[in-house]
Amino acid sequence: MLLAADRFIRLALEEDINSEDVTTNAVMPEYRKGQVELICKEDGIIAGLRVFERVFKLLDGNTEVRFDVQDGDRVTKGQHMATVVGDIRVLLSGERTALNYLQRMSGIATYTSKVAKLLEGTKTTLLDTRKTTPCMRIFEKYAVTVGGGANHRYNLSDGVLLKDNHIDAAGGVKAAVLAAKAYAPFVRKIEVETETLAQVQEALEAGADIIMLDNMTPELMAEAVKLIDGRAKTECSGNITRENIEKITAIGVDYVSSGALTHSAPILDISLKHLKALEE
Repeated sequence: MLLAADRFIRLALEEDINSEDVTTNAVMPEYRKGQVELICKEDGIIAGLRVFERVFKLLDGNTEVRFDVQDGDRVTKGQHMATVVGDIRVLLSGERTALNYLQRMSGIATYTSKVAKLLEGTKTTLLDTRKTTPCMRIFEKYAVTVGGGANHRYNLSDGVLLKDNHIDAAGGVKAAVLAAKAYAPFVRKIEVETETLAQVQEALEAGADIIMLDNMTPELMAEAVKLIDGRAKTECSGNITRENIEKITAIGVDYVSSGALTHSAPILDISLKHLKALEE
């Protein structure tokens, strides 16, 4: 992931330091070796440690990060998670960008873990969506997997998902599915969004591989799953959150997708503390 992520991390650093770090250069004009401690300030699931490290490494390859935890670990308030050693100027200049990634990714992993627990013991797999922060998708989708969820398609090139506007543009569910079958490589599965039982039937007749049951009531969704009867995979979508996901677990859909995993997860509070100089 890091090779693909480097260009985004560099952009984030350039956003924060477009010429120089005026404050750091004022108080630390020359090299001095130091260390700072990574401390967790609330309970959660940690994710993004290597991205955190990469921020400092891109600023100075000699920076060393000594981890006490790894991605996926449950962490608690007050826990010491790592020590960062290197040029004090780098520790100061990279702090905010490194923490932004780690807090955001850990928050997503923590929220995803809570939602995934509600699906334990069921046949339903929890998925994310493309409702990600621009230029943060690679990080946010990784964090979902750390939290126990799975990834839906990564981007528009990754799979066929015929949504309501695609269906309107094509002239109906059947026309949209048939057009996708004619255009897309045979290795691509075709998913179609439906909102009514009539659309579900049309998607079945057209040979859709996955049928999304979008914004349906639990009662209508149950009827749709019965109608599909295993002839296509089923996905439930539409305002799925931690608070209402339990309502659909007994219905037996194969997948449930939730944009809230990435767009509504609060950050996990994490700090870099106790900076001190070291003797060479």
